[in-house]
Amino acid sequence: MSTPRPRRSNLAVPGSSPKMLGKAQGLAADQVFLDLEDSVAPLAKEEARANVVAALNDGDWGGKVRTVRVNDLTTKWTYRDVITVVEGAGQNLDAIMLPKVQTAEQVVWLDLLLTQIEQVMGFDRRIGIEAQIENAKGLVNVDAIAGASERLETIIFGPADFMASINMKSLVVGAPHPDYNGDPYHYILMRILMAARTYDLQAIDGPYLQIKDVEGFTEVAKRSAALGFDGKWVLHPGQLDAANEVYSPSQEQYDHAELILDAYDFFTSEAGGKRGAAMLGDEMIDEASRKMALVIAGKGRAGGMARTSKFEPPAA
Repeated sequence: MSTPRPRRSNLAVPGSSPKMLGKAQGLAADQVFLDLEDSVAPLAKEEARANVVAALNDGDWGGKVRTVRVNDLTTKWTYRDVITVVEGAGQNLDAIMLPKVQTAEQVVWLDLLLTQIEQVMGFDRRIGIEAQIENAKGLVNVDAIAGASERLETIIFGPADFMASINMKSLVVGAPHPDYNGDPYHYILMRILMAARTYDLQAIDGPYLQIKDVEGFTEVAKRSAALGFDGKWVLHPGQLDAANEVYSPSQEQYDHAELILDAYDFFTSEAGGKRGAAMLGDEMIDEASRKMALVIAGKGRAGGMARTSKFEPPAA
């Protein structure tokens, strides 16, 4: 089983703020994305590129996934964002996030540009791509987008721009609407999740803008975590602990998943009787159990969890 990069908490850091770029390095985020897009004013974008390159090269990110969000491909800044950041700090960069992706061709463009830069610079590593879905056209094309490049690692929901693109009414971005009894985001989230899983990608939920409402953030995060999302954007350090907890299994769940995997390996072996189905305590386990346990164990391993129990084969 492969262990994906941990992305339970995805901390947004404005590239125009050296102070925030410095502070973010010591925070307990799985991933940071250094932003050149919405959080940076047009007149500050070129300066922000230099800030981001310096922060990536000189900062101590402590094993965090390091991503830069460039401007969207309909703007004049995108190609220079990519070239400046990747040429300047590509050896210290894990992924480029492309916002407002609407077609697979936009991902292909970024893939080709990254390939050219990597070849010219002689990098010994491949930079990943994260695609952000922020409007109706992007959601309609999300299957093709998810399959557009082997560099793709995540599909991300961008709720604010998406809501604007479909004329959705809401008081709080990402929260349930008071005039709608159901969940107006369920279809969107599931659509993104299905595309991501089809191509073995991670699915990341978007931000919750009420940054002081940690309880509200937690409830919204639980919704996408229950569906199977891998993490959520964090706009304030106060949301970090909630994100890391919500998108991790409990210790009991993690231990049980690892026990199932060990037990299944034993029972299907020669020593275990070559059984495809067996009892683990009062629970019957089989291949389907193994697959479910792989998911939980994978999330726990990605989050750095340690086992507190061990499988003991039954006495002969």
